[in-house]
This record gives sequence, C-alpha cells and structure tokens, in this order.
Amino acid sequence: MSESQRLQNKAYRKRGKLFVISAPSGCGKTTLCKKILGGRKELAQSVSMTTRRPRKKEKEGADYFFVSEKRFRGIIKRRGFLEYEGNFGHMYGTPRTFVEKNIKNGKSLILSIDVKGAMKVKKAYPRESVLIFILPPSIGELKKR
Repeated sequence: MSESQRLQNKAYRKRGKLFVISAPSGCGKTTLCKKILGGRKELAQSVSMTTRRPRKKEKEGADYFFVSEKRFRGIIKRRGFLEYEGNFGHMYGTPRTFVEKNIKNGKSLILSIDVKGAMKVKKAYPRESVLIFILPPSIGELKKR
C-alpha cells in the first residue's frame, strides 16, 4: 500500500458512522433513540425537518425542525436533503449539511427515518451506514398504537 493510500485509509477510519433506525410509525423509534443517546458525547441525534405541525411536547430543533411546505420544497431544489419523503400528507427530510459536517469530523449520528430514507442514506454513504429495522410486537399492537 502506498503512503497516499495509507493516509487516505487512516482519514477514512476517523469518519463518523450513521446509525439509521427505521420502523413503522408508532413502533417507538424516538423512544429507542433517546435511550441509546443517553448522555453519550460520541453520538448525536440527527434532527429531521418536517412540514407537519408539532405534537404536544415536541420542541423545535430538538425533535424536528418545523417548516412550511414552500420552504421545504426550496431546500429540495437546492439539494439540501440527504433524503426526503412524503408520509401521511407531510414531508420529512434529513438536512444534508449537518450529517456531512458531523461524519467528516468523526462524530457518529443516529437517524430515525423511514425505510425508503434509510436506503437512500445507505446508497449515499455505504461504508458509514448501519441500518437497524425495528419490528412491532404484532400487527394488532401496531394498530392499537
């Protein structure tokens, strides 16, 4: 291995990882992510952007960035999302800049996104991505939630 390749390999190893948690709505992705983070400084939560209204107890910038559909579409045009999807009449997306800055600086992130988004992240960052899919206990329990 040449010196150049060795240095590139070393720089690559210092990159952060993307731990992508996917599950159907209501399976507890948010709860699981909060428990995993639990004060760990080497790991950060990626905060998604959405066009839906905040739910009770959700905080701007902590749970989501809540934006208008017009602003969301503008970010799409500027290629500002790593991934984005429509779900239940609203748009959800992962801001690209935050993710890229953190993994380049060696910080690992947890992303709580749907399966389609997870596959887009894996395609963009195949070596950095770890995909985790959570199943509900049963279809009946999922309907109840």
